[in-house]
Amino acid sequence: MVKGSDLLVAALENEGVERVFGVPGEENLDVVESLRKSSIKLIVTRHEQAAAFMAATYGRLTGKPGVCMTTLGPGALNLTTGAAYALLGAMPMVMLTGQKGILSSRQAKFQIVDIVNTFRPLTKLSLQIVSGATIPTLVRDAFRIATQERPGPVLLELPEDIAGEEIAPVEMISPHPIEIPIAHAAALDRAADMILKAQRPLIMLGAAASRPRSTAGIGDFVQRTKIPFFTTQMGKGTVSGGTNQYMGTAALSERDYVHEAIDRADLIIAIGHDTVEKPPFIMGPKGPQVIHVSYMPATVEQVYFPQCEVIGDVGPSLELLADRVEGKLPHASALLSLRQGILAKITDRATEGRWPPTPQRIVHDVRQVIPEDGIVALDNGMYKIWFARNYRTLLANSLLLDNALATMGAGLPSAMMAAMLYPKNRVLAVCGDGGFMMNSQEMETAVRLKLNLVILILEDSAYGMIRWKQAVDHFPDFGLTFGNPDFVKYAESYGAKGSRITSTDAIVPTLERAFSGGGVHLVVAPIDYTENKRVLVDELREKVQQIDVE
Repeated sequence: MVKGSDLLVAALENEGVERVFGVPGEENLDVVESLRKSSIKLIVTRHEQAAAFMAATYGRLTGKPGVCMTTLGPGALNLTTGAAYALLGAMPMVMLTGQKGILSSRQAKFQIVDIVNTFRPLTKLSLQIVSGATIPTLVRDAFRIATQERPGPVLLELPEDIAGEEIAPVEMISPHPIEIPIAHAAALDRAADMILKAQRPLIMLGAAASRPRSTAGIGDFVQRTKIPFFTTQMGKGTVSGGTNQYMGTAALSERDYVHEAIDRADLIIAIGHDTVEKPPFIMGPKGPQVIHVSYMPATVEQVYFPQCEVIGDVGPSLELLADRVEGKLPHASALLSLRQGILAKITDRATEGRWPPTPQRIVHDVRQVIPEDGIVALDNGMYKIWFARNYRTLLANSLLLDNALATMGAGLPSAMMAAMLYPKNRVLAVCGDGGFMMNSQEMETAVRLKLNLVILILEDSAYGMIRWKQAVDHFPDFGLTFGNPDFVKYAESYGAKGSRITSTDAIVPTLERAFSGGGVHLVVAPIDYTENKRVLVDELREKVQQIDVE
């Protein structure tokens, strides 16, 4: 005879799970004991939200579901933001939650919340396990559903009496690969005809293009067609930003410099665009034609309604599309003449030495200390726009940012997961002081796990993005400032190292020392956000006025 919890853990091992992140409760104690006797490492975090962010980031970087675990009620409810993060960001994840016994009720309604129904709108599947014999089947199905397109989170609730129940052994179900069909020949022919007729084609790489399985075929398509490309925020790195076909990243929805190319294009080939991202451009009745290439059909929105759809496994489908058009596109490079001007304007003042440093200077200097295979994980704040706009990525998923749920508090946990997966690579978390404090307790987890990780805190003592919007919309400056701890001492209290940047010229050497020293190292720097209005409002408004005059 075996316990239900033993079957659960055996099913996780059957799926290749190596780590479970979470905060257990008394309803999970059978599962904890089963994990103790297994090959799976239990990684205890200091908040359930961080466990979900780490599991989701594991899914994002590997394509396989990350796993997190909590107890019932308040513990499970702390997963809601992480579930939404994974759902909107298309990250495969399996959440395991506990519950009071369902065969008897010795504690009445104490701590009981209907978690299964609470999570239904936040997951691809949410259900309660009511029989130990069904555990292997339900776990196999959970992993299958979490992984298949569009990837996302699944929740399984295991009541404590089902976890502790002894039953006869049940055979595991072997995982098997599921191949995604290639796009239909008729759709490929229709798309090829539109590309062949285009006078000013442009490629856009979106969030789904960053799937680990996608990137090789996409890079080949860009090289074979010679068509210039730009990216959404979550599509950065899919094709190297160091190539001479890169036009920039759409960090704003319109009127930025990259939109000079977007607005002049007569055809946009949108590869992997997911409308959960803040729109990279606004479609209208007079705009370019759009071909949607992705795993899933387009979600038609007011700002996105493609005229052609190529649906299937993206990499192989693009190879077939390239076969139809390669060498037949005399106008492929029509928009490349704009490239130098766009990139020059975006990198303007990137080496300016004023103090406190500008966002442009911080992005520039971070790029100097992060090698090609290094990973920068961003929290959510004003700096995210600057990194999306100015930071040149060379590999997929080397700039981890969230432009879907866009939640604060995810930067540190996602960087921790990257550091665990790639211990030999440089990993940097970039956080505002507001977002960092939402999960700053996970520094203890990072130190306990002996991670090599540098955390850069950009300190402005305010919720900077909202304060910027407040100013742009001509509201009084009110209600968005706060005080901070001494971040260096705060880091040291957790057993980490801490440094404060005191001059602009010290950014690079301070970060270099932090990386060279190993372990967890927090670096704090002030930031001058006056550039937000000068560049992202006044300069772009002046640009639009010039276009109107012309």
